[in-house]
Amino acid sequence: MKAQVMKNQLPGLISLADASKKTGKMVSRGTFDELETGASPTLVELTEALHFALGDGRIWLNDQRMVLMQAQVLGRLRQEVIDAFGVEAAKGMFMRVGYMQGVRDAELVLKRFPNQSLTEALAAGPRVHTLEGFVKVTTRHFRFDGIKGTYFGEFLWEDSSEAAQHMAHYGLAQEPVCWMQTGYPTGYTSTLFKRPVIFREIECAAMGAPRCVVVGQNAEEWGADAPERAYLGLEWKRTPRKTSKTEKATEKPAKDQDEAEAALAPAPDQIVGVSASFLRARAMVEKVADTEATVLLTGESGVGKELFAQQLHRLSARATGPFVAINCAAIPENLVESELFGVEKGAFTGAVASRAGYFERAAKGTIFLDEIASLAYAAQGKVLRAIQERQIERIGGVRTVQTDVRVIAASNVDLAEEVRAGRFRQDLYFRLCVFPIAIPPLRERRDDIPFLVSHFLSQFSIRHRRSCRGLTHRAMDALLAYDFPGNIRELQNLIERGVIFADPGGWIDVQHLFTGQDISPVFPQQLTAEGKVRLSTHPHAPPSPSAGARMHSAEDLAMAEKALYREALDQAAGNISLAARRLGLSRPKLDYRLKKLGLIKAP
Repeated sequence: MKAQVMKNQLPGLISLADASKKTGKMVSRGTFDELETGASPTLVELTEALHFALGDGRIWLNDQRMVLMQAQVLGRLRQEVIDAFGVEAAKGMFMRVGYMQGVRDAELVLKRFPNQSLTEALAAGPRVHTLEGFVKVTTRHFRFDGIKGTYFGEFLWEDSSEAAQHMAHYGLAQEPVCWMQTGYPTGYTSTLFKRPVIFREIECAAMGAPRCVVVGQNAEEWGADAPERAYLGLEWKRTPRKTSKTEKATEKPAKDQDEAEAALAPAPDQIVGVSASFLRARAMVEKVADTEATVLLTGESGVGKELFAQQLHRLSARATGPFVAINCAAIPENLVESELFGVEKGAFTGAVASRAGYFERAAKGTIFLDEIASLAYAAQGKVLRAIQERQIERIGGVRTVQTDVRVIAASNVDLAEEVRAGRFRQDLYFRLCVFPIAIPPLRERRDDIPFLVSHFLSQFSIRHRRSCRGLTHRAMDALLAYDFPGNIRELQNLIERGVIFADPGGWIDVQHLFTGQDISPVFPQQLTAEGKVRLSTHPHAPPSPSAGARMHSAEDLAMAEKALYREALDQAAGNISLAARRLGLSRPKLDYRLKKLGLIKAP
C-alpha cells in the first residue's frame, strides 16, 4: 500500500489514493478542501468518543480513562524531574511517557474505527493529539509505502504547552524541549505502521521559533546513534523484513496457532482489573494468603467474592489441597449440620451410610462459606465451635474429628448490622472478622470494564465456538454508562448474550447486549460544537432504543427504529453516509431501510 497526504486543514485529511480516483492527478490544497468532509474519523467523530461522567469522577476517551490536569501542574512536575535527575534523564522519561500515550491512542483508533484504512488511521493521529489539548497539529504532508516499509511525515505544532511551560521555568532553550509530544507521534505511528518510526523536533517554540516543526521517518534513517533509540529502547531491522523460505517452511499451521491462542486464553476463574479499589482488594488478598488467618470477604452480590477466595487459596500454602465452596443459603436448615460436619450410618432415618461433611472434605485445604449470614442462629454456634476448636463431630458419631482447614467466609450484607439486629452471633462475627476484605462493586471500578469485557469475550467465544470482532463503540459507551446492579455477574451475562446474539464474525452492538426488559444506558453528557459539556437530554428529542424505551409490539419496534434513523440523519445533517457510519451500518443497508420505512423517497 502506498499513500500520501499533502498539506491540509486538520479535520479533512484524506489519502492520495482516494483523491486520485476523483482527480486523476496530484492533489492540490484546494482539492482537499473540497473533499475534507468525507474524511473519517473526523474530529467530530473523535469527540463523540469523549465522555464526561459528571459526578462520577471519571472522564472517558472511548474505553480509556482520562485525567484533566492543569498545564502548570504538569510543567511543575517537569521542573521537579529536570532538577532532580538532569536534562538527559528527564528527556528520556518524558519521551517514554509520550510514546506510551501514542501507543494507547493508536489502539483506541483501531478499536473504535476498525474499518478505516491505514492512511485514515495515520491521519487521525494529529486530530487525537490536538483533541487532548497538548498542542495544535497541522499536517504539512506525510507519505508511506507499506510494501517497502518507508514512512516520512512533516507536521507543524502551534501553542505547544510543553514548550510554554519550559520557557516559564527556564527561559529560552538551546535545543528542542517538546520531549513528551515528540514521543507521542513516535508511539502512535510505530504502532499503526508496525515498524519503528521516530519523530524529531527540528524547530521549537521554546528556542524562539514561531512554532514547532517535527519530522518523522523510519528509525534507521536517523542513523544508528540516534539518541531516541536509547531513550525509547527501540530495536529495528536495517531493511524491511521479508519472510525467507526457511521461515515459511517452519511457520506453524493455523490449527496449531489456534491451539496456542486457546492455551493462552484467560482462565474462567481469573480475577481481572486495574482500578485502584480492585488493586487494593487484590493486594490485601496477597498479603494474607500465606498465613492461616480466617478471612471475611464482604461485598454486594455478584462482585466476585468466590473468585477472590479461589485466588487466595491458589496463593496459599494449601494450594495443593482441596478448595470446597459452600453456598450456605442453599442448605436447608434441617440439613446444615449433616452437610457441614457429616453423618454416621444409622444416625437417623435414611442415613444408610456414613458420609463425611464439607469440613472433612476440605482437609488440608480451604473451605469457603458463602452467604454465611443466611445460616440459622443455632447452626452459627456449631460453625463457631468448628472454627475455634478445629474439631467436629459427625451426627450420630462417638468420636471427635480434627479439622485442618483454612476458613474463608463471605457475606453480601453488613454482618455488624446483623449482629446489632440480633440475627448473627457476635462471637462468630469476631471469629470470622480476623482479616476483612471489602470487594468493591463494579460501579466503583469502571476502569476495569474494558478489561473485563475483553476477558469475557475471549472466554465465551471459546465456550460457544463463536468468533466476534468485539464491541462497537456505542456498545462500549453503554456499558461504561451503566450502573450494573448485578455487578460483574451481570456484565458477564451481557457479554455472553452478546456473543450468542451477534452475527458470526460481526460486531456486538447495543441491541445484542440490552434486550427485553433491560434498559440500555447512555452517557447523559455530550460536547457541543463550542467544546462545552451539555446534558444530552432534550425535551423534543425523538425516542430511541438507546434511551431505554420499552417495546411491547412490532409497531413499537418500527417506531423506535424510525426514531433512531431520524435522529442519526438529523445529527449528520442529512448525510446518509455519515449517519450509516455512526450507526455501524453500510450505506446501502441504511439506504434500503430508510426507503422501506418511508423516510426517503425511492427513485
